[in-house]
Amino acid sequence: MTITPLMPVYPRCGFRPVRGEGAWLISEDGSRALDFAAGIAVNLLGHGHPHLTKAIQDQAATLMHVSNLYGSPQGEAFAQRLVDTTFADTVFFTNSGAEAVECAIKTARAYHQSQGSDRFEIITFKNAFHGRTMATISASNQEKMHKGFMPLLEGFKYVDFDDLEGAKAAVGPNTAAFLVEPIQGEGGVRPASDAFMQGLRALADEHGILLILDEVQCGVARSGTLYAYEQYGITPDIMATAKGLGGGFPVGACLATEEAARGMVVGTHGSTYGGNPFAMAACQAVWDVVANDEFLTQVRSTGDKLRSTLEQFIGNYPDLFTGVRGKGLMLGVMMTHETRAFVAHLRDNHGLLLVAAGDNTFRVLPPLNIGDAEIQTFMEKLSAGAASYQMPQAA
Repeated sequence: MTITPLMPVYPRCGFRPVRGEGAWLISEDGSRALDFAAGIAVNLLGHGHPHLTKAIQDQAATLMHVSNLYGSPQGEAFAQRLVDTTFADTVFFTNSGAEAVECAIKTARAYHQSQGSDRFEIITFKNAFHGRTMATISASNQEKMHKGFMPLLEGFKYVDFDDLEGAKAAVGPNTAAFLVEPIQGEGGVRPASDAFMQGLRALADEHGILLILDEVQCGVARSGTLYAYEQYGITPDIMATAKGLGGGFPVGACLATEEAARGMVVGTHGSTYGGNPFAMAACQAVWDVVANDEFLTQVRSTGDKLRSTLEQFIGNYPDLFTGVRGKGLMLGVMMTHETRAFVAHLRDNHGLLLVAAGDNTFRVLPPLNIGDAEIQTFMEKLSAGAASYQMPQAA
């Protein structure tokens, strides 16, 4: 047998964590690494947070899963908290971000078809990442995600990110919705402009179509507000959220207004595990910590300090770095060349975990409760890594 027991779809590195403590991961060989990847924006309270851990332990001893054929006191309670703290009137719980985006796409199409319209086309934006299912790879223009899985699903049209005129020109009689990340994550930590986001909202209103936001990565306080749309002065019709929502427990959600969800009636959608008591306990614990002004203010303050420190630092290495962008504690450092070799160098030689992204950018995604001591250690490791890095020679 030549294939590995774990299907070999990930380019797994040699670091093999078995334990986490706050902002640190410990490998099976005892080596420690500072985790400024946070499971790609998932472990927003770090590892082993006492309130989250206790909530999960208590729920595991009480009730982990029941069918959605029964009433869900746990799901109803957390859905109400989401409704109370966001634009939404209703919530569907999923197990992942991709499933949340799938639900959002179905919700948009069901909205139009419930009114007798045959609108089905979703306008999306280039270099986006919406997930790995057939619908969500079809919603992306990235060829690397399409290879081996053709034909794609019909009904998606791609426009340049942050190009309002392009979006306007793409609207046609079959257009059902826009689907956009307010801050592209995989695409290079690229925040949309205010004019673009506000313009999409105005176009959607003008043409009777829906605005779907994918806040899977930038949501749940990551950008410095509970959700990034708040910083643009708009509200969506539908929004997908996941990653940090459970603080490490796999859970996502599709949020919608009552009007946008009019087509999602009994029998139109479902999920065996979605919204189970175990997941809801994790979400409640996360919300207890993050959904308040004091915590969000701290995220913004820490993000501002970290960004300022990074901007000052990169001036020492103009041959390596070109800038910093992002919001809150979702930051991207732009490099002069592709970033994966540098990210691997930091991990393997300096015990620092970051995440490569597109557009020659690497992501800095620490836990949202990160402290000054960990940020100082991060900068020391980054500085040592930059000083010892040998830039790859051009082919």
